[in-house]
Amino acid sequence: MFEDSLIESGNRLRTKRGRTTTISFILEAIVIGVLVLIPLLFTEALPKAQLMMALVAPPPPPPPPPPPAEVHIVKKVQTDIINGQLRTPTKIPKKVEIIKEEEAPPPMTAGVVGGVPGGVPGGQMGGVMGSIIGSNAPMPKVAAPQRIRVSQGVVSGLKIKEVKPVYPAIAKTARVQGSVVLQAEISKEGTIQNLRVISGPPLLIQSALEAVKQWRYRPYILNGEPVEVETMVTVNFSLAGG
Repeated sequence: MFEDSLIESGNRLRTKRGRTTTISFILEAIVIGVLVLIPLLFTEALPKAQLMMALVAPPPPPPPPPPPAEVHIVKKVQTDIINGQLRTPTKIPKKVEIIKEEEAPPPMTAGVVGGVPGGVPGGQMGGVMGSIIGSNAPMPKVAAPQRIRVSQGVVSGLKIKEVKPVYPAIAKTARVQGSVVLQAEISKEGTIQNLRVISGPPLLIQSALEAVKQWRYRPYILNGEPVEVETMVTVNFSLAGG
């Protein structure tokens, strides 16, 4: 009786275990199938970054290296002139040519037939200076200016008459001294014209004007002709000398 109970219970356990195993296999197969079919049915759920990386084309191959630059061979021309001097030849040439120089044309004094290239018709070789030097015409005279400005030191050397000014009594009493500067024009004859006061004590100006009007000079010669001169004149007044 005990054995029968063990045999019956053993058959029941085997039957239940076989069914459970079968059912578990079927469920696992279904789950695996569902997991495989879901990505195929719902592609929008896949990660886009991985898809884009998979679809990006590979980069193009690098460009080929540039061709080597052409080497230009410079051929050095041998010359017989070194540092402006003719060097001694190293060998005797096979053929020596004799250069025949043409006779020089006669000097031209009356101009060039047909004119000088780039010049005016009937021009002279050497330009304006060449025509002036080559011609026998007298040099034109340059007109001297009517009046020139000369320094006070140069004019003082031409003075031939100087009248000392009279020291005014009122200036002596007031102990006034100093220098009176005048602008003067000297005529061609050497006389004083158009005196103008530049600076000086007022008490001494009139006496300086009266004295300078009587001064005389030798004519100032320019280009062989006397000309008028414009200059400055200084008259000094000193109590120690008066």
